[in-house]
Amino acid sequence: MKGPDRDRDTDGRARQARPRDALGRPLPYGAEGVEPVSEEPLPPEEALLAARRLVGAGRPFAAHEVLEARWKAGPVEERDLWQGLAQICVALTHAARGNQVGADRLFERAGERVAAFAATGRWAYGLDLDSVVEQARSHEGTF
Repeated sequence: MKGPDRDRDTDGRARQARPRDALGRPLPYGAEGVEPVSEEPLPPEEALLAARRLVGAGRPFAAHEVLEARWKAGPVEERDLWQGLAQICVALTHAARGNQVGADRLFERAGERVAAFAATGRWAYGLDLDSVVEQARSHEGTF
């Protein structure tokens, strides 16, 4: 068993050291999991590209982590955009794990957040926000 500093970095911040499967479920220490993504935020366009690739590779949980790092590092005015996109990835994760109720709730919340950001008229890094909202809402109940 590890000591109280388990899963903490040198500054004492929580860091996930436990291996995970492709859907983000923790595995026993010492097990071989998927390659973790960096917890450092990427620039917006890179974060979007990385998240798309991860979702395409069947790793929506990792995509969520990339987007979460971006939302925490970004300006408060963009919070709804990044949180909404991250929630879409978590909804995909729930759906892949067989949790339809959780997926539906997160798709709904994600659609609301992205729609709220779209209503501000701010730049969305080339994303078609109407399409993102429509797709989040259309996923409800489909898994």
